[in-house]
Amino acid sequence: MVPLHGTCDERFREVRDALAESLAKDDVGASVAVFAHGRPVADLWGGYADAERTRAWERDTITNVWSTTKTMVALCALILADRGELDLDAPLTRYWPEFGAADVLVRHVLSHTSGLPVWDTPITVDDLRDPPAVTARLAAQTPRWPPGEVGCYHALTQGFLLGEVVRRITGKTIGAFFAAEVTGPLGADFHIALPAGHDDRFAPSIAPPGGMTVPPPTELFDAAPNPELVPDDTNTVAWRRAEIPSGAGYGNARSVAAVQSVLASGGTARGVRLLSPAGCERALEEQYHGLDYGLGVPMRYGMGYGISGRNCFWGGMGGSLVFNDLDAGLTVAYVMNQMADAIVGDDRGMSMVMAAYGGLG
Repeated sequence: MVPLHGTCDERFREVRDALAESLAKDDVGASVAVFAHGRPVADLWGGYADAERTRAWERDTITNVWSTTKTMVALCALILADRGELDLDAPLTRYWPEFGAADVLVRHVLSHTSGLPVWDTPITVDDLRDPPAVTARLAAQTPRWPPGEVGCYHALTQGFLLGEVVRRITGKTIGAFFAAEVTGPLGADFHIALPAGHDDRFAPSIAPPGGMTVPPPTELFDAAPNPELVPDDTNTVAWRRAEIPSGAGYGNARSVAAVQSVLASGGTARGVRLLSPAGCERALEEQYHGLDYGLGVPMRYGMGYGISGRNCFWGGMGGSLVFNDLDAGLTVAYVMNQMADAIVGDDRGMSMVMAAYGGLG
């Protein structure tokens, strides 16, 4: 059995068991955290930070959580909306006059229904490190479908679109705003763009042995990934330094849960208020319910999150996950370095969520 480290309220021992089982079976290194009403009740980690299993996964090990980063960007938008600085029903052109599609609303971007799921002209991985250039390309595009009508996962474009809106409102890049207004006050160890001083505790993503399985084309969407990403691309120093807000956030389960638990605790976590209770509720406002033509599966989208009942959640390519139950005041986060081969369908994170419910009695 792989040894675990950290703390766990005995009520949540099933979470400890779930992580131990995952490390013995599928994971190389991983962490899981459970927060109840904004307070940590489980903070566990184990395994190794490298594929060769020579370097232990430590308390402060961090890795790329891929699209779980989107929940951090969505939280920034909800905070600005709660302050009255961002109208989620407004067109992007109100804040970004150069944006060409006047009928794309902020909520369309949050719910993957803006019709801008990919760049229409080829771009490279290197291009993603130049936000002004890639956002200008998006501003010049015509939506593929009438905004609000079709759900099609904006795997990379969503973060750049919302990040530019945040920049236009605040004068700060999305990474700088997030650091100043969210992680700074909360004391959370999560980064959108990773400073060099943290490289010694970075755990590279480990690709699945057979490579990533891309969802097949659907009747409305058959575009190839643009650009096509592989884990080795995202393990580079250049990628870590760039602000790529849809898929390059760095943290561990503790830091992910510390941030996202704000939503499950009425907007205040560990004495810091970031949202009003009403501001938290906005995450649950359904914007789309139907087939996601990018992922090929049915989805319900709220404001920046997948939703189910009174729960909001999202995960990252390869397996990371954060899950909020607003009624139970429960937040569960799972972060690992060994990626699974499916874009959707990995059940490691959900096994942690189900185990956490066992602790609620």
